[in-house]
Amino acid sequence: MSDSVPLRHSRPELGIAYAFVCLGILGTMPVIANSRPADFDALGFAFWLSLWQLLFSLPLVLRELASQDKGIFSAHLSPDMKRRTIAIILATGVIFGLSTYVYVLAVEKAGAVSAAIAIQAYPLFAILWETIFLKRRKSPLELFFILILLTALTYLATGGTWRIEGFSTWFLFALIVPFLWSVAHVIIKEVLDRTPITPAQVTFFRVLVSVGFLGIIALVVAGPGRMATELSRFDFQTFALIMGLVYYLELIFWFYAVRHIDVSMASSISAPWPALTLVLAILFLGETVEAYQLIALVGVVAGIYGLIYAAARKRRRALPQEADG
Repeated sequence: MSDSVPLRHSRPELGIAYAFVCLGILGTMPVIANSRPADFDALGFAFWLSLWQLLFSLPLVLRELASQDKGIFSAHLSPDMKRRTIAIILATGVIFGLSTYVYVLAVEKAGAVSAAIAIQAYPLFAILWETIFLKRRKSPLELFFILILLTALTYLATGGTWRIEGFSTWFLFALIVPFLWSVAHVIIKEVLDRTPITPAQVTFFRVLVSVGFLGIIALVVAGPGRMATELSRFDFQTFALIMGLVYYLELIFWFYAVRHIDVSMASSISAPWPALTLVLAILFLGETVEAYQLIALVGVVAGIYGLIYAAARKRRRALPQEADG
């Protein structure tokens, strides 16, 4: 996906507004997850919020089907590309379903603040895949900010002690979330680049598969009786509905934000969302925020902003060379 958007229909002020909405939603999600009833386990919550997310995704997909541009539904793909597209949708749906469960459990066990900061490790995994599969070499400045990001995450993982015995296993568990997201995004990029599938359709299909995957796991692990109880509990479904709605809105607002502004700008606007999580966790969850978490948060945000700046600087330097070529 390109880092720039066509100027013909772009409205930067709208893109910036959408990115700020993403910041607010991302910062709120860990608090919503940890505010659910105590007996609403992570697996059940992940399944029901995904089901609500699927229901919220339907209107936009149905509207596209009623329009002239039906996206993937009107595409004329070769048999090989059809099979490949279906395989990618299934694989990414399972990955996103698993990441939803891991997200809920990580926020519960590691705490909303620590998990939120850990999830900000996403750029590190994205850089790893770029280096391995696209052979993109990093500049010294990018490596410097990667080091800052790694140092801040290590400081947080050891509880501010730098000692191995202080290492948090639940913090490591939380790192699975950005790892899974980065893998799924790399895989799904081919479908976005090579087919006319729309963002709404991508969201619908990934959640559809996630619901099926999580539903099977929940039936096996919890049983139909437990799932029926969760369905009948108004307090359970209220939190699942709210979480499903805000998760879906975050995806949609992000897609629309990057239609109007560069991905780098949208990322820089939404980067400080763990700071909002920190404030909300104190106010609504009664969490005690330690000094080492604040220090780690500053380091992580500085590292992310630094990487965005370094990447933009490298692109600017490459432009004259491309022009000469």
